[in-house]
Amino acid sequence: MDQNYYNVLGIMSGTSLDGIDVAYCTFEKTDTWKFEIKAAATYPYPKEWLSKLKNLVTLNLEELKTLDERYTKFLGEVIQKFRTEYSIDKLDAVCSHGHTALHQPEKGLTYQIGNLPKLANLLQERVVCDFRVDDVALGGQGAPLVPIGDQLLFATYEFCLNLGGFANISTTINGVRIAYDICPVNIVLNHYVNTLGLDYDDGGKIAASGNVHQPLLEALNALDFYKSPYPKSLGLEWVKTEIFPLIDSFQLTIKNILRTVVEHVAIQISKEINHQKNAAVLTTGGGAFNTFFMERLTHRTTNAIVIPNKALVENKEALIFAFLGVLKLRNDVNCLSSVTGAQKDHSSGKIYYP
Repeated sequence: MDQNYYNVLGIMSGTSLDGIDVAYCTFEKTDTWKFEIKAAATYPYPKEWLSKLKNLVTLNLEELKTLDERYTKFLGEVIQKFRTEYSIDKLDAVCSHGHTALHQPEKGLTYQIGNLPKLANLLQERVVCDFRVDDVALGGQGAPLVPIGDQLLFATYEFCLNLGGFANISTTINGVRIAYDICPVNIVLNHYVNTLGLDYDDGGKIAASGNVHQPLLEALNALDFYKSPYPKSLGLEWVKTEIFPLIDSFQLTIKNILRTVVEHVAIQISKEINHQKNAAVLTTGGGAFNTFFMERLTHRTTNAIVIPNKALVENKEALIFAFLGVLKLRNDVNCLSSVTGAQKDHSSGKIYYP
């Protein structure tokens, strides 16, 4: 008989480099799936790791493998710290996304560091990880992976919008779940705020003090990616080759860059949600705390932008990666071909034992 109750950890490190999110979650399967986030914390990256992770795209494969060994050890230490702080001993699994170092699905490549088998030995726990590789091998984008969780855990919302390093969205059209990346968000905003010696633009105050630069706004909105049909996904490489050089070519003040990027993101997201009327949009991720951005997005849509409790805003991705691990343990589908473009739905990921 299938196990129907699970105690697991979900681990997520996103492209915005906010830190490592760890969530202690329980899941129960009845007629539907129920969940609870029992405890959660985000561990900011030390400066040394921030520097290394920002420059991953400059490393060759051998250098990546060496860094992977170190990052897996570091990740294990962070997870153990969380378990000690919250007195967590009995687990069914640790379910980890790792950190994306390389994502070029069109070339059949995706590499997340922190997913080595030794993580299971370091933690002395069963580990479920490396969720993207199988999908890319099946011809998929390997992203986004969260929509199966949106479908099974948040079915009452017409849209699930995540505002992290990138904005991504999932919804159901004609009974089929679809999802895709919309545009970059915090990966760009934080990059320019960092030049002021700040980690992020608190509440969007700096952006709010700037002016929209119309030529830059039009240039951003004209990028080819926005004309492409889904499934589609974005990565750091695209931002470094397409976004930063374009923005830098205008030589604007930081506040005007931020203001223009905020407007650009609000426009791109509103285009995706406005084709449906009277819809509820569950909005999570760090961008949901950007008050000024949320004002601009709300201004551009008549749909209901719903920001849930803080624990869910901050930890929805960690929660869903915990859930992906549970689905993998059950050999249930956790990756949708309608979302990634893979040849078939499948149960993705690797399971390691200590």
